[in-house]
Amino acid sequence: MKGHYDDKASFYVQIRKSDPRISQQIHQALDGCDSILNVGAGTGSYEPEVPNLIALEPSMNMIRQRKNQTGVIQAYAEEIPFADKSFDAVMAVLTIHHWSDLSKGLAECKRIARKKVIILTWDPESDGFWLTQQYFPQILEIDRKIFPTLSMLQALLGSASIEKVLIPADCKDGFLGSYWKRPEAYLKDTVRAGISSFSKLSVPQENLDKLQQDILNGYWSEKNAHLLSLDSYDLAYRLIIADTQ
Repeated sequence: MKGHYDDKASFYVQIRKSDPRISQQIHQALDGCDSILNVGAGTGSYEPEVPNLIALEPSMNMIRQRKNQTGVIQAYAEEIPFADKSFDAVMAVLTIHHWSDLSKGLAECKRIARKKVIILTWDPESDGFWLTQQYFPQILEIDRKIFPTLSMLQALLGSASIEKVLIPADCKDGFLGSYWKRPEAYLKDTVRAGISSFSKLSVPQENLDKLQQDILNGYWSEKNAHLLSLDSYDLAYRLIIADTQ
């Protein structure tokens, strides 16, 4: 993931921030861990308040946008500069698909963690959702290539459980699936700039125009009527909890 976020605008931290409901699930998985290494930490979303937390992030631009820049190390997942079993847990939130060497990065995470490795990711064997099915199939094609399958993660991590992470309709974070019930958000340049999937392709204006037209004429609401009564939705985001003890 070298250099991927170095050109992100300074508003990234305002678009990408912790959603309290997703935070609760991640923090519950980290319960009992007093020392944590956050790998691919970005601007610090989902970091719990524990006595000893270190953030590891390769992009200086991301590090500069953190509210608290103490306890931050500029380094890569594939080369973690700590001794074996240095932390109770290692966490990695929506980052592993950016790593240049997944096997090496996960091996490093396992090496560092005394108790567990926690990973929030997306299942590339899912069908996607209306945005990637009807308007931007290019994203689904790209993401299926870069996200590891759940079976691959289990093979690399060893003993691991998998939890569904339901995405709230008013999700406070700004990743790809966050606006599943707010389609107009995807028309905003600032929103798309905070989503790495959009940065990997040249967004066709006709696709945006089609989405805007479908919102205005009511076709989107008609086509996705089954979503309108939901408070949360399963978009195939998954929390992997691997035991390293």
